[in-house]
Amino acid sequence: MLTKDELPQCPAATTIQLIGSKWKLLIIRNLLIRKWRFNELKKDLQGISQKVLTDSLRQMERDGLIIRTVYPEVPPHVEYSLSDIGNSMRPILYAMEEFGKEYKKKLK
Repeated sequence: MLTKDELPQCPAATTIQLIGSKWKLLIIRNLLIRKWRFNELKKDLQGISQKVLTDSLRQMERDGLIIRTVYPEVPPHVEYSLSDIGNSMRPILYAMEEFGKEYKKKLK
């Protein structure tokens, strides 16, 4: 997890640094629903490369937004879920969803 000194002073800039990519937002959107396996996420997030998904998940785990759980099986079974910090972003994503709905209505 990053230290306070490594984060921008502006709280909005901090949030953007943590979730400011298209893919991170969509990963969080999925994880708000349930736990996901890597291949499930890759299949659902059409257009994401394996490298970008891997990098995004690693960064989000490092930042404390998600939890990676490895089950001791052969082959290994890995699931991703939101941490308490990640889950606290639920209102932000719901607000974005509502904005998107209202914006689309105004375009008609």
